[in-house]
Amino acid sequence: MLMTNFLKKRKSVREFKNKKINPDILDEIKLYLDSLEKEDGTKGIRFKLYEYGEKLYKELRGIGGYSGVMIESPHYIGLEIVDDKDRNVIYGSYYMEKLITKLNNMGLDTCWVSIGNVDDGIKKEIFGDMVGKIDYILALGYGKPKNPFVNETFSERIGVEEMVFVDKIGNSPSTDELENRGLSDLFYYIRFAPSALNKQPWRFLLDKDKVTLLIKHDEGEKPNLIDAGIIMYYFESLGQSIGLNNKWELIEGIKQENNNYKYVAEFKL
Repeated sequence: MLMTNFLKKRKSVREFKNKKINPDILDEIKLYLDSLEKEDGTKGIRFKLYEYGEKLYKELRGIGGYSGVMIESPHYIGLEIVDDKDRNVIYGSYYMEKLITKLNNMGLDTCWVSIGNVDDGIKKEIFGDMVGKIDYILALGYGKPKNPFVNETFSERIGVEEMVFVDKIGNSPSTDELENRGLSDLFYYIRFAPSALNKQPWRFLLDKDKVTLLIKHDEGEKPNLIDAGIIMYYFESLGQSIGLNNKWELIEGIKQENNNYKYVAEFKL
């Protein structure tokens, strides 16, 4: 499946069938989780498949998920961040989205589930041998059919002119400028990437030979680095389709602009 089609159609499933995944497929998923950890290579990110989802659901019901609304599914995958380094948080979500793409290609449905508000002591009892912290899990299985007579809620997307700056923050690009640089399609489709509560906080600062990723946030609010990792994965994947084969490089230290933008990474064009 083309990444552009995947992004436009990518939606979380919040209702799963009570149908377990075939054990052979679960074994394939475990091998893929191992491969993601090896690809990352830092030992700062760990994935674990929880095959018996009903037990996990019962223990997290009423306390896990957004506002305590827990997603029930036959299986879950835990994303464990070994420490709170920005790098591990960013690449934890980067590899989680790579995993979601793989699962989707296998015919499986998924949903990010936040458990960051669950007490650490309770999480230790639930997940056992944690080295770091698990603030997110991935529900996976087979989604229930949707009612064809009910219109789905449409997620409004910000425009390219709001998302991309040229040379300095606030300076929007012209359509011709992005077209001439071969970047108009990439920035059009990257708008469909998912983000927490659909806040779409990513911004891109375009210079002559690079793109800088910024995360927009309210003053006094902590920037969401989970969203940073998500957008980095999809930017690289879409970039490959137009011959951009580089990787993001994280910016060391904290650099802020007007206390509303965190500079996260640079991508050489």
